[in-house]
Amino acid sequence: MLGGVTGRRSRGDPVTGVSAHGPGSTHGGDVSANERRRNHDSPRAKAALPLEHPHSIRTVNSLRVLWLSPWMRTFARVRAEALRRRGVDVLLVTTDNYHPESDAARDYELVLDPRFRRAATWPAYFAAWRRVRDYRPDIVIAELVTDPRWIALAGSAPRVQSVHDDAPKDTTEERLAYRRAYRLAVFDRWGARSTATITHSDYVAAAVATRRDVRGTPIHVVPLTSDLDAALVPPLVGPEGRHDFVMIGRLNPYKNVDVVLEAWQRHVAGGGWRGDDLVFIGDGEAIPRTLPKHTRWRPGRYRYCDVITTLASAKGTIVHCRRASQSGAQLLSLQLGVMPIVSTAGGLPEYQPPGCPPIGIDDVAGLAAAFDELADPVTATMRGAAAARHYAQRFAVDWATDRLLNVLTEVLAARSPAAPTNRGTP
Repeated sequence: MLGGVTGRRSRGDPVTGVSAHGPGSTHGGDVSANERRRNHDSPRAKAALPLEHPHSIRTVNSLRVLWLSPWMRTFARVRAEALRRRGVDVLLVTTDNYHPESDAARDYELVLDPRFRRAATWPAYFAAWRRVRDYRPDIVIAELVTDPRWIALAGSAPRVQSVHDDAPKDTTEERLAYRRAYRLAVFDRWGARSTATITHSDYVAAAVATRRDVRGTPIHVVPLTSDLDAALVPPLVGPEGRHDFVMIGRLNPYKNVDVVLEAWQRHVAGGGWRGDDLVFIGDGEAIPRTLPKHTRWRPGRYRYCDVITTLASAKGTIVHCRRASQSGAQLLSLQLGVMPIVSTAGGLPEYQPPGCPPIGIDDVAGLAAAFDELADPVTATMRGAAAARHYAQRFAVDWATDRLLNVLTEVLAARSPAAPTNRGTP
């Protein structure tokens, strides 16, 4: 088992790993600017202790969360905004990261240039540090921080680190990773001083429990959610509108494209094919040969508004990875009411709904059989409706945010009230 200060996962909800008896959330609108100023200037806000008294958490309305997420801006946004709907004051520090969904900074965002070696980026970091120091967070979430300047932004407030992956998925990601010696010297030591660790699957929690930056911290499993705004989700598509199968995202080798194509050709040649195409959307290195018939590739960057109709009307999506932790493509499919076809790798089975069990990484026959089953538009619609219900019950942003808020309040409650919080200082 995982939990406690020895790296074990905390007991409670079997999916999230957080206590079923944790403090609840306060629902409501965003805290007004005047209220934030009153909270900031009040004697309680200036007190060193994170708790009102030894046996009670500070009210959610007074909680200030600094979220450092340089590479996951869209995911951080949807969760930060859900926290704000619960009355939590959130300051998100992020980068544009050339993400297609990036746009103008929102009122709770500081958007920085991630290029460390460019002198022109440093003044903005000093300004951000001053803003964070004045903000005085109660707690910090650090998500995939790889720039040493962000360590100073985090200061000395209680810090929860968010760990998404247990290891690079393939050589493409390994080339992008920092050299191991540098990571061990800087970020592993910094991560080891975290108050707690969040992962997004039991698989990753178990895989990283003995890692240098994680061991010794309590591990909480909080489900990932889709980064698509729920307001943009179209109605469930019926049988008459269902067509094609889709693989979307970074089309790198870990996506197992060779096996998928072999299974697709078997499906097309067999009796189950209903005239559909296999559609690849995105860039990557995993298209190693001329594509067979009834297969299309839409290369290039995309925005959700460009692909939502294609995804929502698909009979199924393919997330049949050779390596995986969790998959945003799997969650997006569930949210849109499309059944994903996943492999047994990593944490994918933990997110998969009943009705389309995970398939072995090299199981061409099993993958072809899944194509045959979902090729029937009525079956695809029924499975898609089940997928949407599964998402709403277990991974929707409000559900996941309640679990995240429980973790944050538990972390603050577990800190000794005698230990001062010297917030905002590096």
